[in-house]
Amino acid sequence: MSFKRNLLALAMASAGIGLFCEAHASGPGQDLQPPASDHAAASPQGTRNGEATAGKKAAGDAKPKQKSDKDKLVQTLGTITVTGFSRSLESSIDYQRYSDKIENVVTAADIGGLPDQSIADALTRLPGVAAQRIGGEASQINIRGLTGNFIQTTLDGRVQPSTSGSNYIQFDDYPSELIHQVSVYKSSQADLIEGGVGGTIAMETANPLENPKDQSFNVDARGSYNSRANQVYGANPRAFRLSAAYQGKFLHDTLGVGLGFAELSQPHVAEQYVNESYSNTPATLGGRPVYVNTGVQINQDGGSERRHGYMGTVVWQPDEHFTLTGTGFYSKFHAGSFQHGLRAQLFTNGGAVITDPVVSPGGALIGGTASSIPGGFFGIPGLQAFSVATTANDQSNDANVFSGGLNAKWHDGPWTVTADFSASHAASRTVGSDVTADPYDGLGSGLPLIADQSMSFALHGLGVGDFSVANPGMYTDLGRMALSSYGVYPTIYHDRMKAFRTTVKYELADNPVFYAIEGGIYLNNHDYSADRKVWLYGSAWGQYWLSTPNQPPLALDGSTAVKTCWKGSQFGKFPCFLALDANAILAANGIVPNPQKDWSQNWTETQSGGVNVKVRDAFLQGDIDTTVFDRELTGNVGLRVVHTSQYSPGLQQVGNGAGEPIADGRGVISTDYIRVNPGQTYTDYLPSLNLNLHLDDDNQVRFAAAKVMSRPPIDLLKSGVASFILNGTYNLSSGTNPLLDPMYATQYDLTFEHYFPDSSGAFVADVFYKHIDSFVQTITDYNYDFAAHGYTVPTNPQTGKPYLNGEYQTAYNNTKGGYVRGAELQFMKTHFLPGVWSGLGVAINYAYTQSGTKVESDLGGFPQKQNLPGLSKSVASAALFFDHDKFSTRLAANYRSPFVSAAQVSFTYQTVYFAAEKVFDYQAAYHFNDHVSALFQVLNLTDQPTRTYFGNATQTSTIQYFGRTLYAGVGLSF
Repeated sequence: MSFKRNLLALAMASAGIGLFCEAHASGPGQDLQPPASDHAAASPQGTRNGEATAGKKAAGDAKPKQKSDKDKLVQTLGTITVTGFSRSLESSIDYQRYSDKIENVVTAADIGGLPDQSIADALTRLPGVAAQRIGGEASQINIRGLTGNFIQTTLDGRVQPSTSGSNYIQFDDYPSELIHQVSVYKSSQADLIEGGVGGTIAMETANPLENPKDQSFNVDARGSYNSRANQVYGANPRAFRLSAAYQGKFLHDTLGVGLGFAELSQPHVAEQYVNESYSNTPATLGGRPVYVNTGVQINQDGGSERRHGYMGTVVWQPDEHFTLTGTGFYSKFHAGSFQHGLRAQLFTNGGAVITDPVVSPGGALIGGTASSIPGGFFGIPGLQAFSVATTANDQSNDANVFSGGLNAKWHDGPWTVTADFSASHAASRTVGSDVTADPYDGLGSGLPLIADQSMSFALHGLGVGDFSVANPGMYTDLGRMALSSYGVYPTIYHDRMKAFRTTVKYELADNPVFYAIEGGIYLNNHDYSADRKVWLYGSAWGQYWLSTPNQPPLALDGSTAVKTCWKGSQFGKFPCFLALDANAILAANGIVPNPQKDWSQNWTETQSGGVNVKVRDAFLQGDIDTTVFDRELTGNVGLRVVHTSQYSPGLQQVGNGAGEPIADGRGVISTDYIRVNPGQTYTDYLPSLNLNLHLDDDNQVRFAAAKVMSRPPIDLLKSGVASFILNGTYNLSSGTNPLLDPMYATQYDLTFEHYFPDSSGAFVADVFYKHIDSFVQTITDYNYDFAAHGYTVPTNPQTGKPYLNGEYQTAYNNTKGGYVRGAELQFMKTHFLPGVWSGLGVAINYAYTQSGTKVESDLGGFPQKQNLPGLSKSVASAALFFDHDKFSTRLAANYRSPFVSAAQVSFTYQTVYFAAEKVFDYQAAYHFNDHVSALFQVLNLTDQPTRTYFGNATQTSTIQYFGRTLYAGVGLSF
């Protein structure tokens, strides 16, 4: 090889890095979605899908043509003959090895082959990937310390809508039985759709033409048992999973059909001890300033969850040049979660008398006795802010996701052309109802008043605390208890996308550096809407006779309230309570809830609204295949140009009847609001570089660099704002901002990869660095120029001139930004022992991540700086598995060190610290023959709780136990 050729390759690399560093200042973005779905045989998303060679002849060279990475992948996959978890692991090794970017892969031997409870569980097998457990089940994913809003998610190459109401995907919407392969892209390249500073999660369904059988039909049925459900009111310990899949090839293997169905039924189970957040204004207790918590709760979360998933694929490949693929995916998820228990509330702002306080070294209340105020709150007899209320809260959710499209691919000679049309829709309806019942004096009289009460509590850090009441029998006495308040707060989200994508690729014959040039366009219309509604009855403070005189407390009876006592060692010490059927209580009194948008609760109008985003992309990419110092160098260099238009129709409150007539959901007309549609357009230039230097057949070094972006959380782009007038100034409050910019970052990766012979293992070390330019925060701007930013400022009737500028409570891109950096280690090995023990294998991952970015919080009372949400310094997973003949078994463990994230407490989300977690799972399977198998699983083997805290571990936030789940079932294959 000539010295000139080495210089050319190195110059190309330098030019790519230079292009990367000189990117347009308007902001770069990562394109983290796989190309349009390309189900070529054994070629994973993200690997090169052309016929490039790994050692092309340069001009003047006599070097023979070598096999491309794709050819090598096909060959190695074809030699895999092992079964069980070893087969999945060794396939993933080869996909990772021959990818042209940095990625990790989880594969399934066939549809339904992923041995995990959910896609999120499967992803935690990968280095640098951690899951946050929601309701005991892995749902939200963090990659390299970044939360779901920094992650792009695709299915068959198409960006997925979300049921979360924001950008992040809830992976329990996607049955693992219908997913054939999942990849995590950690570096970017120009042909990938932008959207993930943290990474891209690319899910793939199976291609029936790649099925080794002409016809196959698989059925999997499992029954389950939850060990804690018997301790929770309204939870059934027994449930099931059922899936079926068919794949067939017709017309001389030119037509493939794949169909899949998966159903899940499982209990919703949690026992909770909750300490609510602290006031940031200290009270004086015992002669010293003390930060007081809002209250303490003990809850049982019961109910059930049900999911139905459907998948269909049709592939027509009449010849070697043309492939037409149609795919459709639909999932419907229902979670009926009901929270029952006791809530001692409103300790702060003088709402309760606090005696015998126990104070942490940081000055926070962590124990004591809270009692009613003698003579009543504000000196009004019978008015009490404090009460040990019996709660019956509905936190149900109904969600569905559809994703489908048509993909055409034509290949002839050096040309490859693809076109992909897709449409997707996600919808969710979350009903949060806040129900309280209280003990009364004089119930049944003309003026029942909340009884005087007293309770004591003590926090035990990361353990379950104490909760006791002075008169336990009062809270199960049907003669004294009555329903005080019922609030229903539905939230409805719709997330719709329509997209078109096309790429053209041309393979170069004898270019010394590039084996192909490709380019394309991407168009996406994204429409999002959120609707808030409300319906209220009674008063949680018992002052119905002041504010709602026609809504008195509602009596209970044995058919609407069931005495419920705690069980088990952790919670059995707590007082019994009444499990309320709140809807039956209303029905017995002829009351029918009718939640609507309501001007009297104007947040239902201003927090409703839509966001319209149009994306127009173009990219150009050169695919590299050359040699440097007699070593093969592959990869790509490219540029993606992204043009975005984002606008948000909503309402702005101007007041004083200065708006236009608008009716709420109850037909009431208001003239205090105007319709607005603010937004912006911008263009980003996103260069990327991926280089892979093949040191020899078993070792390679990768370098990747890119400008990347994540779009701001779409719920924060809403324009609706409420206003208030203060001292001649006009002030707006929303917490959202339609002018938010994306979150930009510059990222680098350097990896060393060693692969053991015969795809039997790998060792990979990766160091990475991301400089994130900005994060989205909620701030208050105290002298905001509303008119300059397109907001109408109403006229002050006293001056005849517009009001003066006041404060704007809004979302904002913090320009300080910060870094995220770390290292990842991955080790996988099978067949390292002789004889019968050759089926023993191990997979170990470890990631260390750190960031200098801090976020402000005062939920613990005193001001503090918390770590970047989602970031655990240490994340590790390990699996020990054994496959021999007809038997397979696996013991898996996941660990993550403490991290900061949002946790739901009642109906509010609080950013708290999560304690370290270790979760163990076990699985065993036996194949009786080619058609029948049996499976046994234990999930959360040690019943690991989720534990959160404020500021330091002495200030408990939430301790939740979910139980362990046992699965047993059979699989049939024909």
